[in-house]
Amino acid sequence: MEVIEALARARLLPLLTVQGGEDLWGLARVLQEEGVGLLEITLRTPQGLEALRTLRDSGLLLGAGTVRSPKEAEAALAAGARFIVSPGLKEEVAWLAREEGVPYFPGVLTPTEVEKALELGLFVLKFFPAEPFRGAQVLRAYAEVFPEVRFLPTGGIKEEHLPLYAPLPNLLAVGGSWLLTGDIPLARARIRTARALLTPQAQG
Repeated sequence: MEVIEALARARLLPLLTVQGGEDLWGLARVLQEEGVGLLEITLRTPQGLEALRTLRDSGLLLGAGTVRSPKEAEAALAAGARFIVSPGLKEEVAWLAREEGVPYFPGVLTPTEVEKALELGLFVLKFFPAEPFRGAQVLRAYAEVFPEVRFLPTGGIKEEHLPLYAPLPNLLAVGGSWLLTGDIPLARARIRTARALLTPQAQG
C-alpha cells in the first residue's frame, strides 16, 4: 500500500495543525526535498480542510488527523486526504475508510484496544498519547505479544525521544507536530535531524 510504504521509507509523519499564516507550499517543498512525502493535517481547526484542498496537488500524500466521525472523514477525503488518522478507534470511520479504499490509522493505548483494532482488520495503529505513557517501553512489550502490528507513536514526542523509538521492531514511523513548528529553515533542520536519528545507521 502506497501510504504505508511511504511511511516505512520516511520513518516520520509530520503533523500540522493550521492556525493561519503558515507557508503551506514552503513546508510541502521542504518535506519533499528531505525525503518525507507525507503530511498529516489535523482537523482541530476550521482551516484544516482548506489546507488539505490547498495542498491536494502538491505531490505529498496527505492525511487528515483528529478525525472523529464519518462526516469528518468524508469531508477530508473530498478535500484530498489519502489516509485517515483518529485519536481513538472509531468503528464507523474504519468501515468508511474500508469502503473508500483508504488506510485508517486509529489511536490505541491498551492491549484491549489493540485487540479490537485487529478484529476490524487494522494492523497499522497510532499509539497515542505516546510519551505520557512511556511509549517506547510499551511498544517494546507489544512487539512480543502483537508481532503483526506496526505502530505510529504520536503525542508528546520530541527529538530527544527518537533514539528510544528507533530500534523498535514494530515501529513504522514517528508522528509529531514539533517537526513543523517555527520557520521553514528550522523545520528543515528538525526533519533532517529526526530522519538521521531514526535510521538504522544512527542506531549503530
